[in-house]
Amino acid sequence: MQIIPAIDLKDNKCVRLSKGEDSSSIVYNEDPEKQAIYFEQIGCKKLHLVDLDAAFGRSNVNFETIKKIRKSISIPIQLGGGVRSLDLAKKYFEVGINNLIIGSMSVEKPNEVIILSNIYADKVYISLDILEDNIMIKGWDKNSGKKIQDILDIYTNSKIKGYVITDIQNDGMLRGLNLDFVNNFIKKKKLSQPSQIKTCGSTFKNLSNQKKAWQVIKQTGCDKFREGDAVISEKLPEVRGKVSSRNFFENSITYTNLLKITKTISSKKV
Repeated sequence: MQIIPAIDLKDNKCVRLSKGEDSSSIVYNEDPEKQAIYFEQIGCKKLHLVDLDAAFGRSNVNFETIKKIRKSISIPIQLGGGVRSLDLAKKYFEVGINNLIIGSMSVEKPNEVIILSNIYADKVYISLDILEDNIMIKGWDKNSGKKIQDILDIYTNSKIKGYVITDIQNDGMLRGLNLDFVNNFIKKKKLSQPSQIKTCGSTFKNLSNQKKAWQVIKQTGCDKFREGDAVISEKLPEVRGKVSSRNFFENSITYTNLLKITKTISSKKV
C-alpha cells in the first residue's frame, strides 16, 4: 500500500472541504509550495494535487502555484480538478505534471479521454466521484446520470492507468477509510474487466449499423466458439440484465487460430 499526501488548492491556499461543499473550506496552509516541499522532505514518494477552483469552474486561479510546486519538488505529481479539455491536459503535461486525473470529461467526452490516454499512455487516471452509487461531476454539483459500471464499461480496453475513487459522503470528514465502499468498487471492477485471465488484448469493433459486437457474436452462435487455443471470452455474461461482453479473446493465441476464428465469425450473417 502507498499513502499519497494530498494538497487541495483553493485561491492558492491549502484547504479542506467537507463532502465537497465549496463554502466549507478550512485553510490549513497559506503556502502550498512549502507544504509540498515538506511532504517530500519527510519521505513521501508522490503528491496528489487537486485544483478546487478549476473543479468549480474558476479556471487559471491556481495554475502558477501548480507550476511553482512542480519546480520545487522532484517526486511525481498527479493532478485533478477541472481538467475538461485536451488543450488543458496537454498544458499540464508540458509543465511537468506526471499524471492527470480526469473526472467530468471522462463522462461527458469519453472519446477525447481515450485519445488523451493513447497519446499519454499510462499517465491518465479516471476519477470516479461517487454519491450513493451515482457518478457526480462539475465539482460534485451535478449528477451525471451514470453508474460506476457505465464508466468501467467505457474504459475497459483503454490505455488509462487506473481509477481514483472518492466516497463523497466521507470526503473531508476525517472518519478514515470506508472499506465497504472500496471493496464494492473492487468487486465491480473485477466483473467488468478480464483482470484474472489472459487475453490477447483486442476486442471486435462494433458494426456500422449500430449493432454491438457482443450482440453479433451472440446472434451468430459464436459466443462460445473455440478454435485451438483461441476462444471467445465468457467474461461478464450478464451486467444489468443483458450480455455485455464476450467480445475479446482469452488465452495466448497463435496467429493461425486467430485467423480461423475471425474468419468464422466474419462469415456469419446477422
